[in-house]
Amino acid sequence: MSQQVFDLVVIGGGPGGYVAAIRAAQLGMKTVLIEKAQLGGICLNWGCIPTKALLRSADVLRLVKNASKFGVKTAAPVADLTAMVARSRGIAAQLSKGVAHLLKKNAVTVINGQARLLGKGVVSVTAQDNQVSSLQAKHIVLATGARARSLVQFPADGKSVWTYREALTPPLLPRRMLIVGAGAIGIEFASFYRAVGVEVTVVELADRILPVEDEEISAPVAAALQQDGIGLHTRMAIKQSVRRGNEWEVLLEGSGKRQEPVTVKVDVVLVAAGIVGNVEDLGLENTAIRTEKTHILTDEYCRTAEPGAYAIGDVAGAPWLAHKASHEGVLCVEKIAGLHPHKLDPKRVPACTYSHPQVASVGLTEAQAKAAGHTVRVGKFPFGANGKAIAMGATAGFAKVVFDAGSGELLGAHMVGEEVTEMIQGFVIAQTLETTEADLMATILPHPTMSESMHEAVLAAYGRALHI
Repeated sequence: MSQQVFDLVVIGGGPGGYVAAIRAAQLGMKTVLIEKAQLGGICLNWGCIPTKALLRSADVLRLVKNASKFGVKTAAPVADLTAMVARSRGIAAQLSKGVAHLLKKNAVTVINGQARLLGKGVVSVTAQDNQVSSLQAKHIVLATGARARSLVQFPADGKSVWTYREALTPPLLPRRMLIVGAGAIGIEFASFYRAVGVEVTVVELADRILPVEDEEISAPVAAALQQDGIGLHTRMAIKQSVRRGNEWEVLLEGSGKRQEPVTVKVDVVLVAAGIVGNVEDLGLENTAIRTEKTHILTDEYCRTAEPGAYAIGDVAGAPWLAHKASHEGVLCVEKIAGLHPHKLDPKRVPACTYSHPQVASVGLTEAQAKAAGHTVRVGKFPFGANGKAIAMGATAGFAKVVFDAGSGELLGAHMVGEEVTEMIQGFVIAQTLETTEADLMATILPHPTMSESMHEAVLAAYGRALHI
């Protein structure tokens, strides 16, 4: 067995792992990255990027269908699913090659294989040709990510029961689809498949869709989805599921006293009911690393209970977001290098849902702020009163801000509407800089832009809105 010595071993080449490896190399560490599948991980290959490519296709389809509202005459548009999927896969492949280039540029050694911890500072790697090598390093970063949670009622077969992988490369376009789970993943796929003509039904155990978002945000999204013809069943669970011929017959049972059972018949079931951490076959039993509910336990600097071992990204727990993983990768490596990075504050990690309409948020919801003991000031501004939104034909939605009434601290910001995922960064920066309401009100935003609504929402929180 060959043996190599490094300063840092990174296991997993997703947005957490490859960023950690690059930053380590920048800081002068001899670094190796081990990835058993594709560079870029789930996010780049099977998550964030390819789903956004499909959703962009859906947006274009909707826009062309409504072209006459903008004074443009077109022939009736038709969704070409094969071309949409091909474009999506091509974008993912392009970016995966880009990650390989960045790693090479930064002199990071990349090994394609399965890694396993053998003990303190020792990692074995089994390559695809079954050759085994041994790596030694003072520091090891685990960035193995997570995978879709499976449900006993619907064992995934890639044909009639899908995970996000099959949903991104559908073997067929079903006529009817049931999506189990109304979080970001479920709602994004609901938006896409409804846009291309599929009859979509969504079931969610919580009392509303997008249950982690502010309640005032979830409501207009639900209304928009229902207006598009998507069936939504909240506070309902899978009571029974039977495969009859080429269709699933699913009985939904409600948790509310007045909810009657509902039977749904579909061709395909898409399971989007959460994720589980990839902690199997890593050799964790050879270390002091501890896990809880399939996720590795860490401290504020991503350190595990095993000296010299760290965990970042989805395998280290919520929030399960690519940008959080990348941030942890940098934070973790800079701490290893003896720098003094700020601890990650989960309340300042933005979240985006690229549905139709889009949702973006950061910080506490209004309910969370009140539950935490804050006396709050809340401001809202509708896009229907924004000039740029009216010109774009994108008047649905609004911006909402939550301030601490005493200190003026921006506790949270929540938006729903056209391209709000590109606007939330303004509030994220404001929170990072600990900006107060006075600073935000004194900020000049360009006109005409939809971002003016953000400024007006701040003004509204203090009774100073100018355009409503």
